[in-house]
Amino acid sequence: MTLPTRFTDLFRVHHPIALAPMGGSAGGALTAAVSRGGGFGILGAAYGDREWLARELPIAASSGQPYGVGFLTWAIDAAAVHHALDLGATTIMFSFGDPGPYVEVVRSAQARIIVQVTDLEEARRAADLGADVIVAQGTEAGGHGARRGRSTLPFVPVVADLVAPIPVLAAGGIADGRGVAAALALGADGVLIGTRFQATAEALVEPSTMRALLAGRTDETERNRVLDLARGSAWPSRWTARTLGHPYLDRWRDREAELAADAQAVRGYQDDIARGVIPAMPVWAGEGVDLITDVPSAADLVGDLITQAEAAFARAGRRT
Repeated sequence: MTLPTRFTDLFRVHHPIALAPMGGSAGGALTAAVSRGGGFGILGAAYGDREWLARELPIAASSGQPYGVGFLTWAIDAAAVHHALDLGATTIMFSFGDPGPYVEVVRSAQARIIVQVTDLEEARRAADLGADVIVAQGTEAGGHGARRGRSTLPFVPVVADLVAPIPVLAAGGIADGRGVAAALALGADGVLIGTRFQATAEALVEPSTMRALLAGRTDETERNRVLDLARGSAWPSRWTARTLGHPYLDRWRDREAELAADAQAVRGYQDDIARGVIPAMPVWAGEGVDLITDVPSAADLVGDLITQAEAAFARAGRRT
């Protein structure tokens, strides 16, 4: 069974499910598995490391199915985008920052553009730039997102109306087929899923991260800047990160300015990693983490999500 949409028609994929390009998790194997399952895999190129791209992009392409490459817009330069295109990428996704400087680079390669947005101003800008697909990310999403954004349920239909007829993908808190069905009912043409795909056989995550996701609960997630500051990360302050609980959150919650001025705290964070007191990376997790109960292959998960979505639509139909 399939759920055809403008997104599936545009990218010639079977299912309206895309992999969020999670840096550190969405490597070539995960990207290829999602594409083999009939979804749209997007490689998490993040900061555009050339060596990483050269290793992982051919793996992503090995499925023989459509896929994309995603970047953190604020952290890259045109050379990174050129490099991905030279390696064969035909779709580029931009998140967090103005993609304007890179549009001509992508268009000159006759590649498609996906832009993730977290507010209506960003959505208008993406539409004006001629994005082929726009991702509307709600604050339930794991990892980075708007400090003061809208939740997925009210955000998606407003963006869909604003940018029509450009296809929209819903993102944030979607971890099973009921969420897929809800997004389509809201006017989206598909979904972009991150946290759920971290808990799959092909994800580039540590076993401890996998265990944390399986045990994690929504009320344990928190959106904050504390862990970016403690890690010495250059992430702009307008985007915070939703993670599972962490000792440094408990230590520095509501004291971000103090932490930012404390160089010793950053050194202490690295020392604690070296001593094994804390994990090397935070556990990025969205509000759908409650729904993660197993670790399937990503290809199987795509099919399961569609089956669940169809069942959700059938139940809704019986109630009318």
